[in-house]
Parts: sequence; C-alpha cells; structure tokens
Amino acid sequence: MKAESPIVSAVAAVTILLGVCGSLHAQWLSQTNTLKPGWNAVYLHVDASHITLTNLIAVDINNPILEVWLWAPTPSTMQFIDDPLNPIDSGSQWASWIRASSGSSMLQRLIGNAAYLVRVGTNVTSYNWVVKGRPVPPKYQWTTTGLNFLGFPTVTINPPNFEAFLSQCPALYPNPNTEIYQYVGGDLGTTNPVRVFAFRTTSVKRGQAYWIRAGDYFNRYFGPFETTFSNLRGIDFGASLSSSSFRLRNLTASNLTVTLRLLTSEAPPAGQSNIAGLPPLLARASLNTTNLTYGYSNLTVSSSCVWTLAGKGQSGSEVEVVLGLNRASLTNNAGDQLAGLLRLTDSLGLSQVDVPVTATVGSTAGLWVGGAVVTQVGEYLKTYQRDASGNPVVQTNGTYVVSDVNTNLGSVPDAFPLRLIIHNPAAGNAVLLQRVFLGVDANTNSVVAQKEAALNLNYLSQARRISATHLPWTSTNLAWAFNGRFRQTTNLTTTVSLDYNDQASNPFLHTYHPDHDNLDENFSTVRPQGSESYTVQRNIRLTVQPPADDFASLTAGAQTITGEYGETITVLGLARGGGTNDTRNFEVRGIFSLNCISEVPTLTTTP
Repeated sequence: MKAESPIVSAVAAVTILLGVCGSLHAQWLSQTNTLKPGWNAVYLHVDASHITLTNLIAVDINNPILEVWLWAPTPSTMQFIDDPLNPIDSGSQWASWIRASSGSSMLQRLIGNAAYLVRVGTNVTSYNWVVKGRPVPPKYQWTTTGLNFLGFPTVTINPPNFEAFLSQCPALYPNPNTEIYQYVGGDLGTTNPVRVFAFRTTSVKRGQAYWIRAGDYFNRYFGPFETTFSNLRGIDFGASLSSSSFRLRNLTASNLTVTLRLLTSEAPPAGQSNIAGLPPLLARASLNTTNLTYGYSNLTVSSSCVWTLAGKGQSGSEVEVVLGLNRASLTNNAGDQLAGLLRLTDSLGLSQVDVPVTATVGSTAGLWVGGAVVTQVGEYLKTYQRDASGNPVVQTNGTYVVSDVNTNLGSVPDAFPLRLIIHNPAAGNAVLLQRVFLGVDANTNSVVAQKEAALNLNYLSQARRISATHLPWTSTNLAWAFNGRFRQTTNLTTTVSLDYNDQASNPFLHTYHPDHDNLDENFSTVRPQGSESYTVQRNIRLTVQPPADDFASLTAGAQTITGEYGETITVLGLARGGGTNDTRNFEVRGIFSLNCISEVPTLTTTP
C-alpha cells in the first residue's frame, strides 16, 4: 500500500470535520442499515451531517455501535487498497469515530455518497441502525489501481443479484478480473470480508458497501442509467430560481424506460427548518413550434414522468430533463421552505436514485420596473338631437342638445408605452414612483433611493436612475401609495393628481404663453381652475392576471408579474353650484408587465 503525507492527511481530516456542518434546508429520508455483530460495511445514500456522531449514537444507550470508520482516500496521491482483509491498518486513508473517545475522534459527522466500516459489539444479535438525512445524488470515484470501497443505488425491495445487476455492463460481468468482497459480520480476518463468487444468488443490497476491483477497467457503471446534476446537493430552486435541469443517460445496450416520481419528505430532525409542503413542480415538454413556447406536465405524488431512452451510443440515449417550479401557484408565506424527493427508477427494476428537491417561497419585496402598453382608449363622441328637417336642435343658451355620448373603448392605431416603477416594501403598501436611484450607499451597501444624495459619490458611475416621464415631476420625488402590496394575488389602485397650476408638469400650461400661463392679463393673479388649465386625476389600476399556460410563464412568477392595466382620467374644470366642478372622464386600457430588478426591501427616502 502506498504511503500518504501526514500533511495531506491532516487537510483531509479538517475537511471531514468542518466542511459538512450547518443547518440544511432539505428533504429528509431515513436509511435503515441492518448491522450484525462485529464489522459491517455501510454505504450512505443520505447526508446526515446536520448532527454529530456523538449525538446520533453515543447519547443513545441502546445503540450498540462502538466504532465508525469513513473510507476517505485522497485521489491526488493515487492511494489505494490492494488487500481488503485489514483495511483499517492503513490509517491515513480512514477517519474514525470511537465511542470510548468520541469527543477527540477525527470523524464527527456522516456524509452521503460514502462508505463506512461500522463495528457492533459481539453480544448483539442484530441491530437496525436508522440514519435520517438528506438524500444525495449518486457521485462515485473509481480507481483502476486497486480496490474500490462503494455501494450501489439499487432498489430497496427485491434487490437484484450481482449477475443481473452487472450483466448490463459486459466489461464488469462476465469478467474474470472482477473481484467483489462483502462483510458478513464478525471480526476482521479471512472470514470477514469474504469474496463473492455466487453472483447469481448474492443480492446487491442498497446501503451496503463492497470492495470491488475490475482490473484496468475504469468504471462508469453504477446502474443501468446515469444522472448528472450541476448541483451535487440535488435540485434547489432557492427563492428566485425558476427552473433546473439534469442529464439522464442510458448505460445499457438496449432501450430503457426511466420513471420519475415525486415523494413527500419525512419530518425534519430536531433543530432543522420546518417544511411547509411539497414544491409544485412542472416537467418541461417539447417546444410548440407555432408559438415557440414549451408545454409542461405537472409532477405530483399521484403522477409520474417517463422517458424511453435508446441504447447506449445511439441517438436518443440521453435526454435533458428540465424541471420548473410553478411559482405562480405558491400561496405560502415568504420564507417558507418547500421540499420533496425525486425518485428515479428503471424498467429493469435495478436502480433507485433519490434526489432532494427544495425551494423557498420568495418575497415580492424590492424594486419592480416594467411598463404598461395602452391598447384601448375610451371614445367621447357626442350625438346631437335633430329636428324633423334634420337640423341640430339649439337650446335657449345657444348650445346644441346632446342626445347621446359614446364612451366605448376603441383600439388605438399604435400602442402607447408607459413606464412603471413600483417599490414593494417588506411590510406595508407598495408605492408608485416617478423616478428612482439604484446604487450603493456610504457603506457600499446596495440601496434603492428616492434621491441621488443617498448614493455614494465614489460609485456614481455605476449607479442608475430610472424615470417615468408620464408621471408628474416633483422636487421631493413624491411617491403615490397603492392600496396594498404588489404580488401575484393582489389588485392595486392609486390616484395620481396633477394640479391645474403645476407649471412643471401640467400639459394644459405653457408658462411663456400669455393665453396658457394660468395668469390674468397683468400676469399677477392666478386664474381659477378651468379658465385656462385643468386639474387631472389619474386613477391607475393594476389587475394581476394568471400567467400564460406555458412552462416559462408559470415558472417566472418570482421575477415577473403581468396583468391588465387601466386608468380613469378625470379632468376637473370650473366650479359649479354646490361645491362641484365640471368634469369629464376618459378610460384607457392595456396590459402591464413588471420585473423585479432589486430585492432591496427598503426605499431610502433621505440621504
């Protein structure tokens, strides 16, 4: 056996001790390992690093485990085991936990995708060691220079024998160089582990580790299909991710059907985050070439997705699976954790791959920017009364008699765009802004501000100002409050009022034109409302609508909200009796789409 530098061993030990700690937002699954007296080989398909071995084993007086040894070879040194009879004597390739000295043991936590030797007292007949953890996607390392200590993701019920399992990979079976050793209990020696010769009658048990060697063959076969995930911790949508993908590959020579199911999580262990429910998942379907959108199918506990893959090396032997989170359907509170288990099985009944899927219900707090497109405008067409000769009927005051006013909505020749800027706080009502500033403050923290003075002068070149020119400008950058928070299930209204004497923004005023400056002939007295200018009140309505029924629209709910845009524009004129004013209303309609461009929940109002 090759030797290893003590420095490398120390680095590996620190990684084992510190690299896997912390609270996990995860799906939970229990793996039951049946232990015999003496030495047992266990392969963990779950990660239990949320708890120390002392708290998992030593505090339980009924737990008979005395030692746990983690096989942790260092790939950079090409270190290997050539003889499995006394592997723990190699020292540097192992990290151990000893019950009698648990506090000072090198190994403190159990990680997934790892092989362990577990010693149980000889006075114990049998013990079911239940380890609850986070399921992990398969990840293996194989060496051709010696024996490999690993397990296989076989099905739990009616596991296959070695002949059936390995025959899908002819380089492993039938191959006279393939050697497999398994632990059968008892002390380490010539009878434990023992070499497996009866491939036809020996089961490949899930959760059991084996020593295996196949000469100079570099193995990629750990089951009839292979999965490749970009995230080694599974699928995590977080608070904003809309979709995630993985590769599914057939490793056998014949067609293979792979089935994907969604399962619920077990209850979280003590001290871990609660799970509010299952994430609503969508499996992306093929592209609709007519409208260039992707279809989908719902992935629930009562449904499944199936792929039939061609034989290895043939066209169609590999597929990209794209899963999305239907954020538009989420009704949980912001910050709630959703979790489930994805289970992949094959038509040969050989493998079971469990993958955690998690998501966080995102908050809509932050800055939303987008626009409305006005596509319809209410008409104001009068119909005048006529006499028998067809002439207009005139009243005593000289005006024509109006018989009807048509205010129906009509389509516009060209759609008119309106920019919308909305800030949604963590608590309280959303506000509509005429302009906003994005940058960093004096402490270089990201900031969303109403005034440029709140920005760090040293980083102004990286800052941005966003403006909506259709809204009235004020020196204080007045914000108009909506009647609620901006989110998928809320319709909002606010009123923007434009004073008749607002020389900066009112479109009826022209400060340097004597007929439209709202002043008398001496340019000294402000004329009353309705004489030269009018007050304009814009009642703005955002009616949130469900997204389109396609994969991309349903999964984009965390970042995009769409709906119907409406305005009632009221023009106020001269005062009439009883304290009222002459008014005229106009309606406009369209659609809106807003995107979250900053998750900063606070709108800074002062420098």
